[in-house]
Amino acid sequence: MNGAERGTTERVLTLLGLLQQRQVWTGPELADRLGVTPRTVRRDVERLRALGYPVHATQGVGGGYQLGPGHDLPPLLLDDEEAIATVVSLLAGASGAVAGDAALRALTKLDRVLPTRLRHEVRALSGSVDSFGAARTPADPEVLMTLARACRDEVEAGFDYPSGDDVRRRRVEPYRLVASDRRWYLLAYDLDRDDWRSFRVDRMSGVSARTWHFRPRPAPDAATYVQEGVASRVYPHQARFLVHAPAETVRTQLSASAAVVRPRGSERCEVLSGGANLDVVLAYVLLLGHDFEVLDPPELGARCRVLAGRLLSAFVGGE
Repeated sequence: MNGAERGTTERVLTLLGLLQQRQVWTGPELADRLGVTPRTVRRDVERLRALGYPVHATQGVGGGYQLGPGHDLPPLLLDDEEAIATVVSLLAGASGAVAGDAALRALTKLDRVLPTRLRHEVRALSGSVDSFGAARTPADPEVLMTLARACRDEVEAGFDYPSGDDVRRRRVEPYRLVASDRRWYLLAYDLDRDDWRSFRVDRMSGVSARTWHFRPRPAPDAATYVQEGVASRVYPHQARFLVHAPAETVRTQLSASAAVVRPRGSERCEVLSGGANLDVVLAYVLLLGHDFEVLDPPELGARCRVLAGRLLSAFVGGE
């Protein structure tokens, strides 16, 4: 391909991208954006039609060029920010049976049509993400990409992060990004605290990747570590229950951020949760509607008897 052909191809692709950005463009508007004459715009529109893109043209006031729908429409053009945002959304939704399969199929198709430069970026992100839900809180795609590259390249990262009433600079060895059912997290080894930590991505600021490489340490399972932290470790009190119902049933009743549910055979499961008050956790499990046993802590068994007596008194008093 010579220089003139390359220039024409790039211009036609730019034209296609413009037509995908809004519903109608006038000829003069497109000519101005592309830096060509309206006659060249008309020729480029014909080139798009020859490639199978249904570009409609209307005359008069309010008329212009419009990209119509078509079953055989070639793949959409995405700029860098759009491609990364699309991948972030798909990765966040790639959990669960039906939605997860569809998201993974879409990611596979997207990988095929992206330019090589963007494909490497997208693979860096997709190769650095685990999940136990579909993240709902928006995260900055550029921050996610910076952290994903740091995970991939095994280089230290730094960011400002709230700690009590202060905001402190954290130095970490980033391991994995994790999408929960509420937000994005980073599992990393905190170099100042010499231990594994999880960080909310939406609370980070001043995120940067350093050039200092690290040797990966034996790491916990990222999704499990983050979920246990969100559902239990962040609270002053933790509790474990043996619930007499299948894990699949209980998971439909509890959000992934509220409790960790582990199978115990086909008809029972273990539920790990936490709270500021163990009575609240106990009531939450009680309202699931299944028989259950308290595994930890031992004092929660005594609270069960106290609450049972209180409920029984309320019932007797109502007769």
